[in-house]
Amino acid sequence: MDRYLTVAEVSAVARRLVSRYPGAGRLRRVGTSRAGRPLEMLSVGHGPAHVLVVARPHPDEPVGAVTALALAERVARGDGHTPAADPARVTWNFVLCLDPDGSALSEGIEAATAGPAPSLEHYFRTAFRPVAAEQPEWAPIESSRLPESQTLFDLIDELRPVLQCSLHGIEAGGTFAQLTDDLPGFATPFHTAAADLSVPVQHGTFDALYWENPAPGVHVLPPPESTGRLAAGSEHIGRSTWCAPQRYGGVTAIVEAPMWASALADDPSPHPDAVRALRGLSRLVRDGGEQVTAVLDKARGFLPPPEESAPRRVLEWMAGGLYDLVADSWQPLARQAAEGAERLTTAQVCALDVVARRQPLRAAGLLLCLLTDSPDPSAPALHAELHGLFRGWCEDFTRALALHWVPVHIQAELQTRTVLAAAGCAVRGGR
Repeated sequence: MDRYLTVAEVSAVARRLVSRYPGAGRLRRVGTSRAGRPLEMLSVGHGPAHVLVVARPHPDEPVGAVTALALAERVARGDGHTPAADPARVTWNFVLCLDPDGSALSEGIEAATAGPAPSLEHYFRTAFRPVAAEQPEWAPIESSRLPESQTLFDLIDELRPVLQCSLHGIEAGGTFAQLTDDLPGFATPFHTAAADLSVPVQHGTFDALYWENPAPGVHVLPPPESTGRLAAGSEHIGRSTWCAPQRYGGVTAIVEAPMWASALADDPSPHPDAVRALRGLSRLVRDGGEQVTAVLDKARGFLPPPEESAPRRVLEWMAGGLYDLVADSWQPLARQAAEGAERLTTAQVCALDVVARRQPLRAAGLLLCLLTDSPDPSAPALHAELHGLFRGWCEDFTRALALHWVPVHIQAELQTRTVLAAAGCAVRGGR
């Protein structure tokens, strides 16, 4: 399949799969979202060990649902080519969409990214990502448990999975995996899959800036006491759904596949001027954020209030200090590089470059949608003002990192092979 699927399409495909493999597949409702939408889980196999795969934990990262269906089909057919895919040994459980409410606000992604060469502009005009406190995996870090979060915690307690795989998709760069515990033997098949599919491996990433890094693109959560080595905002990561399987000896793998790839992502050469680059990226995220916020300031009087609009809540959250939080988190790296204690690579700077550019773009895309829908007479002029910035940022992003689209079937195959590799290591290791 070479396109993303809506939540309704995913559910329909899952039902057809169950009807084709009645002895292997089961589909059940496991929870209800805040807005009353169903949370569905597809299970394949009857083995004593359990693998839990979570699709679409972020609504703007739709590839995981395609991956889940492809994996379920492979296991049901019995052609996984690994003991971990043997339905007599392992039961595979797929949460088809963890955030259906957010996904309903990102419904346009499927159309915007269809075709042979989708653009960043179309993607960011349709993508929606909620505030951290409304992200099911991340909300417990913010000391709140959403119904979706509780459903996932309950499933982990019920299944006691040897492995949980959270399927994510980064906008640009390369593929990488984050592990809550080491999985010996995982790196080789992960690297092989990426090489076979011509997807760069991301050497260094903002998401795991100070995690252990035993192999390129593989990051392992540091000990709980190492809070100073975590990315900004993740100091209480032990509360997240990612770490819940640890109480049963299980491990979580967060699997990232890029939508647009950059050859810079796997360039291990020392960056020629990392200090200057980091200072420039800090300015980039701050300046872009300030420009979006300036338009927001002009529109606040006629936009829907935050309590009635999830996109408006995101805009206020970002304007309330998120841009500075991101930029400030890089200052220790800049100091270390200036002192000669840390030689940053081109790939590491590339990873931060992606984050610096995507933050203002996420906000601008949301604000453009709100302005489009507004009947206020001043909205068109503000839309034109912001759209000029937005289009230029998308063009600069594509050009600066030489981005090229990764077809959906390649993204999904990469995640499929990565999950199978992680499951093989977890099952062999007796977790």
